[in-house]
Amino acid sequence: MTPATASPASEPKTAGFAAWAGFTCMCLGMFMAILDVQIVATSLPTIQAALRIAPDRMVWIQTAYLTAEIVAIPLTGYLTDVLGMRRLFVGAVSLFTLASIGCAMSGSFESLILWRVVQGFSGGTLIPIVFSAVFLLFPVRVQGLATTIAGVAAVLAPTIGPIIGGWVTQSFSWHWLFRINIVPGIVAALGVAWLLRGQAAVERSGTRRSIDIAALVLLAAALVALQIGLKDAPTRGWGDARVLGLLAVFVACGGGFVVRTWRAAVPLVELRCFADRNFAIGCLFSFVLGFGLFGSTYLMPFFLGLVREHGALRIGEIMLVTGIAQLVSAPIAVWAERRVDPRWLTAFGFGLFAIGLLMSMSQTAQTDFHAMILPQVVRGAAIMFCLLPPTRMALGRLPRTLVADGSGLFNLMRNLGGAVGLALVDTMIFSRAATEGRHIASRLQAGDLDTALRIGIPKDAFLEQRGQPLDDFAVEMVRPLVEKAALVPAVNAAWAMCGVLTAIVLLAVLWVRRTPVE
Repeated sequence: MTPATASPASEPKTAGFAAWAGFTCMCLGMFMAILDVQIVATSLPTIQAALRIAPDRMVWIQTAYLTAEIVAIPLTGYLTDVLGMRRLFVGAVSLFTLASIGCAMSGSFESLILWRVVQGFSGGTLIPIVFSAVFLLFPVRVQGLATTIAGVAAVLAPTIGPIIGGWVTQSFSWHWLFRINIVPGIVAALGVAWLLRGQAAVERSGTRRSIDIAALVLLAAALVALQIGLKDAPTRGWGDARVLGLLAVFVACGGGFVVRTWRAAVPLVELRCFADRNFAIGCLFSFVLGFGLFGSTYLMPFFLGLVREHGALRIGEIMLVTGIAQLVSAPIAVWAERRVDPRWLTAFGFGLFAIGLLMSMSQTAQTDFHAMILPQVVRGAAIMFCLLPPTRMALGRLPRTLVADGSGLFNLMRNLGGAVGLALVDTMIFSRAATEGRHIASRLQAGDLDTALRIGIPKDAFLEQRGQPLDDFAVEMVRPLVEKAALVPAVNAAWAMCGVLTAIVLLAVLWVRRTPVE
């Protein structure tokens, strides 16, 4: 297997109404798949009560989807060669819609998990397909606009997911979390099938790859082991035998997959994309963006729910600020992307994103909507600058025959960054909160009135009890106050970790080859 040195093949000269309308339908399907993960997360307690699912099994409703999704993403290039982009998208979004119906009709935990796996695998191909279409359907001069449309759909869904999920949960039954996918799914499938027929760029490739079963098994085993290992690490501990075993499986199977694929004449996944320096660095930026993006969309509802005790709908309303900032900044990012060196635009975006993350590291137990507006605006404005230039950086120089594989790998890196980010954020919160909780408890036992007032213990009650052993009732009254107070510095430390990593990746800009600006 040798590095790719070919230059990108000629792109379409024009893009008519059918191409834009079909692409919009593709973005609708992608938006629906990303949104589904977020709205289901807001209603897990409702689903648990309805299907009488044990608490320790609830995590599999999300894990089943995310694990299947992360396996499907890198296979997009292979599936595109076999089926063609149009057929693959129509098939994937149709299967996703069917699986959504299956989820809504599920009467047991087992059937729900089965349909969630189907949802995840079919939904996982939609994101890389859409970003591949940017470079296959459109000429260079409008690729920035197309990337922006896709980017807004991709990053807006996690932002508005909580408010939609909260509204659906409060207004309807949990079944509607899945039923709302049916109409958009049908529209997306029929729209792409009709509007993009005859478009040579999205039909079947001339290259036909045979399926490498061994490589597929190695890839699936590696990614499944990594996903489950990262899920378990925060609660079990990184030194737990099960976690270490899963990470060892990831390393062994992942290494075997790379060796087998690199030696194959016609590989399952085109790893030679990484021979392009800009693609490799673009994937690094994608990984860090996933780390910060997934981390921030987890930390905000975590803090607002457990510290501020807001409901799902109110949390969604507060987080909507980020989505509004994304929409406002999108046309500015498109304008700048066509005029400014992508290296400096990337540095600006990630620098601004790092500032927005670090602005949230000084929250208090009283921090709420008004104090969260500015950090959200900064992060929301930065996201499109973190997405557009690295996408062009990674995929814009690849030969057209490698774009589908490159898009799959590029988006896989963002998902892996998110998985690693969530695991480290959870680890930071659990470990730091335990330490802070012990410190607060020791200060209370020492009779520290300031600490008691800070966590919400009434002055008279504390002074009356000070110096006396606590009875069971007093312990039960104080424990939730201590736990809540301990979460604040733990969450702040997680914000700091995300911000520092995002700032450090700025150095990678120095190694990016300059790409022409229109």
